Amino acid sequence: MTLDLWVGLVVLSALFALEGVLPFYLGRRGRVRHAARNLGLAAIGGVVGAVLAPLWIGATQLSAQLGIGLCHWLDGLGAGCALAAFVLFDLWMYAWHRANHRISFLWRFHRVHHTDPAMDCTTALRFHPGEILLSGLANALVLVLLGMSFELLVLYKAVMVAVIALHHSNVAIPPLLDRRLRLLLVTPAIHRVHHSQIRTETDSSYGTIFSVWDRLFGSLRLRPDPEAIRFGIGRFTAPRWQGLMGLLVLPLQSEPLSGRVETA
Repeated sequence: MTLDLWVGLVVLSALFALEGVLPFYLGRRGRVRHAARNLGLAAIGGVVGAVLAPLWIGATQLSAQLGIGLCHWLDGLGAGCALAAFVLFDLWMYAWHRANHRISFLWRFHRVHHTDPAMDCTTALRFHPGEILLSGLANALVLVLLGMSFELLVLYKAVMVAVIALHHSNVAIPPLLDRRLRLLLVTPAIHRVHHSQIRTETDSSYGTIFSVWDRLFGSLRLRPDPEAIRFGIGRFTAPRWQGLMGLLVLPLQSEPLSGRVETA
């Protein structure tokens, strides 16, 4: 297994255990069933990711062979350029995430992630395979433009899976620690708002690893009462939509604007 898979396995296992003893939202039932549903969808997405891996490797090799992309144009900067590419790839992830909320075709796939009625660390892996395919194809072009190596991509994904598992988790992190972490990283206090049923809150706080992008582009949103947040989009809460087959066909379902809560 690659580094990102090892990190994901260890971090998810640790957080799932912590959610059982130090939960932020109390009274959660059916945790194992909920996790199994999300991990089942993640397994299908993992197959799509494995199919895309040769494309990503080919993109990094093409960039190196032709000497194109940021890291090859600024080769003399060494590790500094790799760090710049790492940060810029996270900026791309912010932009892609924001697009998934603004473009209706992309939202059809991305809303599968947002229809989870009870957010925990397994929600971090709840993505429709169609979204994974679309983002994977777009990522290949970005890899060429940045001149990233495949090893740097794997490192980014390892850090990413650790951070997104944390900020989706139902672990009761001390408020002071969350405030300090959020100066750099996306934390649970930030991302729980993003999963709110209220549309203005759903359409905010798009960061993946670094919280700076939301501050820079004015999309950061916090709430003084995170314990009162209701998760989801206000639709597709019935058991038939929360099962694996329902999640897979959900992008085919229409969603009128009246189906989403506009304000608090």
